[in-house]
Amino acid sequence: MSAATTRSRTPDRLCAEAVDLARTAAEEAAAPSVVGEHVSAVAEGDRVVTHFFECKDPGYRGWRWAVTVTRASRAKNVTLDETVLLPGDDALLAPEWVPWSERLRPGDMGPGDLLPTDAEDLRLEPGWSGEDAPPPNSVVSTEMAELVEAEDADVTDRAVVPVRGSITSVAEELGMRRARVLSRYGLHSAADRWDESFGAKTPMAQAAPASCVSCGFLVAIGGSLGQAFGICANEFGPADGHLVSLSYGCGGHSEAAVMPKPLRPAPPVLDSMATDEFPLRPAPDTGSVPPADLPAADLGHS
Repeated sequence: MSAATTRSRTPDRLCAEAVDLARTAAEEAAAPSVVGEHVSAVAEGDRVVTHFFECKDPGYRGWRWAVTVTRASRAKNVTLDETVLLPGDDALLAPEWVPWSERLRPGDMGPGDLLPTDAEDLRLEPGWSGEDAPPPNSVVSTEMAELVEAEDADVTDRAVVPVRGSITSVAEELGMRRARVLSRYGLHSAADRWDESFGAKTPMAQAAPASCVSCGFLVAIGGSLGQAFGICANEFGPADGHLVSLSYGCGGHSEAAVMPKPLRPAPPVLDSMATDEFPLRPAPDTGSVPPADLPAADLGHS
């Protein structure tokens, strides 16, 4: 370790003793009531010392007032360098700033919100440019080229409906008259996201009697995604109105086994038109006691 390094780590005596100067500077920067006890003095270099004071401001728990003092070589007058508020080891800090594009989550957008799309978004690729002119050495006939030229003049006016059977109308029917369309990466990422929510590996699909590919409530969709997905139209199903994988399934399958109806007990037979007789005394000819031994009259309870 060199002598210069040793000197820089040893606080200068005059600068270390300038605690009152440092406290006065901290109180001028803040207020006397928020500057607490002197915590420590750290050497920042030759004849440069930083004094740390406790911060009593409730909004800055764990922070410290740092006042740096210094003096010139061979001078005994200590001067103020800077005063700042720095966080301590247990300071309350704000979380690290994250760009909005990384903070945004599905469902965060509300009415009136705008979500600008990055020009280099990997989920999109250029769509149909609107150029109807055939490329060089094209096999398109001369008549077709003339039709395209005439159509270009009509396309400039957006109020004009494209002629049926023209290149522009065909592109519009195919959904290609857009500046950008989904790329293969965008299709795969969407398919993975939908399959995670309504796919074959979900607990609902694992317990289903059959998959959606054979369900009558499945609405088929077009395009390449139609080979693996459809829309559920069962209002009692957990995925009603959602895009579901063909390998997904639930208990609301249209061909699920019909549950047998529970047996109902027979209705009770009640005769409300007749009366039932309830004799107060047994008949003389019933019982094990001979009629001669019965008392002539009712003698009471016992």
